[in-house]
Amino acid sequence: MDNAMMNIIREELMKQDAHFRELVQKHQSLEQRLTELASLRYPTEEEQMEEMIIKRQKLAIKDEIYSKILEHSKQHQKS
Repeated sequence: MDNAMMNIIREELMKQDAHFRELVQKHQSLEQRLTELASLRYPTEEEQMEEMIIKRQKLAIKDEIYSKILEHSKQHQKS
């Protein structure tokens, strides 16, 4: 699936699916926190651990978002 089609489906899901919107918002807030952590000159061990945890969470959410996009695409191909 090309990026243009993925973007169309993503926008459709953003309008129709509250859970999908929550996933995207959570992904964005995690990205914002990662940006904050990356800007720290001397992060503490806790901040470094937080960064690793956030990266894992972000990846899991990204996988779920992609899965929902693929599922939506397959459902609409059958119609």
